[in-house]
Parts: sequence; C-alpha cells; structure tokens
Amino acid sequence: MQAINFEEALEQILAADRRFHRQAYFFLREALDHTQKTIGKPDPDVVHHVTGQELLEGIRQHALKEFGPMAMTVFCEWGVHRCEDWGEIVFNMIAHNLLAKTKQDSRDDFRGGYDFYTAFRGPFLPARKTLELLPEPKPQP
Repeated sequence: MQAINFEEALEQILAADRRFHRQAYFFLREALDHTQKTIGKPDPDVVHHVTGQELLEGIRQHALKEFGPMAMTVFCEWGVHRCEDWGEIVFNMIAHNLLAKTKQDSRDDFRGGYDFYTAFRGPFLPARKTLELLPEPKPQP
C-alpha cells in the first residue's frame, strides 16, 4: 500500500471543499500531535485514538499557546468559527485517508464543544475589579 502524501490529499480536499483555509488542516495535524502527547501514551509504538472532545481540548490548548489572544482571529481568517467546523475538517481528512476513525466517531462529537469567545478571548480579558474596593467619591465644593 502506498503512503498517503499529505500535500496531495490536501489539494484534493481543497478542490472539493473550499470552506476552510489550508492552514487550518496543518494546524489540526499539529494540534492532534499535541493532544496525543498531552494525553500520554503508555506504549510509544501504539497510536492512541483521540476522541472528538479530547481533540477539541487539544486544539484549544495548542491555539492559546501558538496564537495567544489572536487565536480566534486566526481561526476566523481560516473559516473556522465553531467547534463543529473542526469536526468538518477532521472528517474531510478521514475521507481522504489522512486520519482514521472508529465506529463510534461522528461529526456530533464536535457539536457544542465550547464557545469560541469564552475559550479563546476569556483567558486574556482583565480581571474585574469590584466597585466596593474603590473609595466613595467626595462632592466637589
């Protein structure tokens, strides 16, 4: 069996589905590697299957590390606006034999994973100061 060439398969995917930028596919591959390392593998020769929810968390962590507060902006530029979009990218890659799936895997695994604003902007918002700690303003004469 001939090895799958990522670039060739990606060109086929992009010819059939232009919703997502090519960089999103490269990022997903990096995020999958990050997720597998984070989860930890008992045997380095055995590939651990990553669930949709595990992958979404890995994507979130990797994006925050790589792009910081710009993660959501980068994803929007790539056409990725919600967790379900990552599921579409995953299943495009599965259809072109770049990823494997189990019988239990489905696009629904990515439905409602997390809110992008909360996941990617929330960690960078300033902490709220309580008004109770501020002194009462004195009237000016």
